[in-house]
Amino acid sequence: MKRRKRVISEQGLSFLDAISCGFGAVILLFIIVDHAVLQVNQPGSESQMTRVEALEDAVLDEKQALLMQQAALDDVREATRLAQAEAERLRQQIRQQRERQPNLEGEQAASRTRLQQMQAELLALESEVAAMRAQANDPAGDAIREVQGDGRQQYLSGLSVQGQRILILVDASASMLSETIVDAIRRRNQSEASRLQAPKWRRALAAADWMSAQIPAGSQFQILSFNTQVRAPHGTANRWLSARGGTDISAAIRGLRQTVPADGTRLYAAFDAARALQPAPDAIYLITDGLPTQGAQARRGAVSGAERLRNFNEAVARLPGGAPVHTLLLPMEGDPRAAGAYWNLGRATGGSMLTPSRDWP
Repeated sequence: MKRRKRVISEQGLSFLDAISCGFGAVILLFIIVDHAVLQVNQPGSESQMTRVEALEDAVLDEKQALLMQQAALDDVREATRLAQAEAERLRQQIRQQRERQPNLEGEQAASRTRLQQMQAELLALESEVAAMRAQANDPAGDAIREVQGDGRQQYLSGLSVQGQRILILVDASASMLSETIVDAIRRRNQSEASRLQAPKWRRALAAADWMSAQIPAGSQFQILSFNTQVRAPHGTANRWLSARGGTDISAAIRGLRQTVPADGTRLYAAFDAARALQPAPDAIYLITDGLPTQGAQARRGAVSGAERLRNFNEAVARLPGGAPVHTLLLPMEGDPRAAGAYWNLGRATGGSMLTPSRDWP
């Protein structure tokens, strides 16, 4: 049987070609995608990506640190601006203060000097307190006489009687009759018995009695009264007496109680008598009421405050060297410079100055 020849359709061949091309394209796409995945997962590519990320992190950190430094720099600039403004304000204030007080540096130096003086005075007071405590604990330093005062107050007077040669100077001028000038003039014209009973003079005698009772038993002493002249109530003015036994001390106090205040005050003569004592005194105790009215030369008439101060300085020049001067001041009206002058004398000589209450001792 004779076969029929198959006729190929052109339309069917084109569809098959299209299908084949599409399938080939799909296969090619899979091959390309798989190759790219392989390229990404290779070890070399992963290391590079890690380095890139590390560099990006470092860049970010540097940027953050730079921003922090910039903020800190801004804070420093602001603080500097404020400090400069404050410094300018202070400079202006200092200029104003200097204009108002041109002697500010001098005042500061004076304040420092005064502070040093106060510190020195404090050390001197501490040494004096220590010496008083030592004397209180030393049986050899006990008072050889007992004095019972009229005062009701009990306190540390700050005055310690000590030394090997003790000189007590008692002002016996007419001003020792009263605390006021008018009353002193009135009492000056009264009888001797009345003047001996003057309250102020009795206070001075009680103070001298108290001092004499504190003299150590093994010391030498002398008690001198002075106005325009110097007198020794017992013994000779230029010779020392012995405190041992208390006999000479009692005699000197009895003689002092018979002294009648009169005339002016010549401290120059008193300090000159202190210089005449040999050996020189190592402690001087002065009972007075103000600056002297007489100088190196006796004179009459009223004296001004400046003249009284000049008389005082002349007397101080006659003091024997090395002896501290302890002053017991019974103030007189109209003599405001006395306290300062005797205070400076005590500080210069290593002594002291006290103004006791009316009921002491």
